[in-house]
Amino acid sequence: MTQPEKSRRSLHVLLPTLGSAGDVNPVVALGLALQKRGHRATLITNELFGDYARSLGLGFIALGTAAEASEIIADPRLWHPTRGFECVAERVIVPSIAPLYDIIERHVESGTVVAASGMCFGARVAQEKLGVPLATVHLQPTMLRSVVDFGRYGVIPMGPRMPRAVKSSLFWLLDHLIIDRAIIPELNALRARLGLRRVRRVFDAHVHSPELVLGLFPEWFAPPQNDWPANTRLAGFVLHDASETVEVPAALKEFLDAGPPPVVFTPGSAAATLHKFFAESVEACRIAGLRGLLVTDHPAQLPKNLPPGVRAFPYVPFSRILPRCAAIVYHGGIGTLAQAIHARIPHMVVPNSYDQPDNALRIERLGLGVRIYPRHYKARLVAMKLRELIDSENIRERCRDIALTIDTEAALERACDLIEQLPRHAT
Repeated sequence: MTQPEKSRRSLHVLLPTLGSAGDVNPVVALGLALQKRGHRATLITNELFGDYARSLGLGFIALGTAAEASEIIADPRLWHPTRGFECVAERVIVPSIAPLYDIIERHVESGTVVAASGMCFGARVAQEKLGVPLATVHLQPTMLRSVVDFGRYGVIPMGPRMPRAVKSSLFWLLDHLIIDRAIIPELNALRARLGLRRVRRVFDAHVHSPELVLGLFPEWFAPPQNDWPANTRLAGFVLHDASETVEVPAALKEFLDAGPPPVVFTPGSAAATLHKFFAESVEACRIAGLRGLLVTDHPAQLPKNLPPGVRAFPYVPFSRILPRCAAIVYHGGIGTLAQAIHARIPHMVVPNSYDQPDNALRIERLGLGVRIYPRHYKARLVAMKLRELIDSENIRERCRDIALTIDTEAALERACDLIEQLPRHAT
C-alpha cells in the first residue's frame, strides 16, 4: 500500500476505557500505534489521564472527573470481594453510559471507528443507534464467559471439572442478582430515549461487539474456548507504562544498588485502604530476611515506622524496576501481571475481586508463582512462600521461558490490523 493510499483511508479511532492505570496504559499504547499508521486516535477516559495522553500527542476527551476518581479510590467497597462490583458499577460504569454515548455522537464523522473496553456500554448503544463500527477490547479473559473453562470467579472454581449446567446457572444468578440489577435500569433508560429495544441481560446482548472482539492477551495465558464469540481475536499482551516520561527517583536507584534484589509489594494504583496488606508484608520481610520495596501513591495505608531494608516509594514505571527485583507480591491486576511476566520474576498474587482471582489461577497454572487470598495473607505464611519462590530454580526457569513469548510490537501490529478491517462509518 502506498502512503497516499494509506492516508486516504485514514481512520479516526475513538478509544473509550474505564479504570485505573493498568486498564488505561494498554489503550494508550494502542492509540500511539494507530497514530504511527497515519490514523487519528482519541483516548476517552477519566480526566486523571488527560495530561499524560496529550503529552504523548493523543487526542483526549474526559469521561469522569479527577474528583470522582478520588472518591472511588477512597471507597472501602472497592476492594471488597463481594461488594467491589457494586462500587464500580455505581460510581464508574453506570454514570458513564449516557455521557459516553453523547461523546461518540458529537464526535462521529466519516471514517470514525470505536475500540472500547467491554464495560463501556455507551459505545455499544452508539454502534446500534448511529451505526458506528465497534471493536470490543478486553484486557482480561474473565470478560469472555465460557461453560467449558472459565477459570475462576472469586473463590468459585469454574474450570473444566465443574459441570457446564452448573456454570450456566451460576452465570444466570450472577447476572440476575448483581450485574443486571446494577446496570440494566440506566442502560435501558438511555435505549428508551433513543428508541431502541430493551435489553434483558447485559452479557447476553450488550458486552461484545458483533463486529470484532479483541483480546489484548495471548493464547497461552487464556486458551480460546469454543463458546467464546466467533469473532474473537487475541493479539497478545500490550506492555506500556509511563517510562518515557517518569524518572526513577535517585533515592530508589540508591536503594536498589544498596543490597540484594528486593521484593516488590504493591496492591495496585487504585488501592488506598489496604493497611493490613502492607503491615503483613513488612513483617514478612523481617521474618524472611528479605529487602522490601513498597509501591503506592497512597502512603496513609503504610506502617508508620519501616524497618531497615524496607522502603516505600510512589508509583514508578514497573518496566524500569521489576527486572531488578527478586519477586513481586501484588493484587493480580492484568497490567502489573503482564509487566511482571516480562520482567522474569516470580509472582505472589493476593487477589481481591474482579478479574484478579482468575488471573491468579492462571499464574499458578503457568507455573509462574502462587496465590494467597487476602484472608490468609499472614506474615509467616508469606515469608515462607516467598523464600520458596525465590529459591526455586524451576520457577525461575519457567519465568524466563514465558517472558520470551511477550512481544508488544507484534501484539500492537495484530490489533491495529484488526481495527483497520472494521467497516468505516459514513456520514
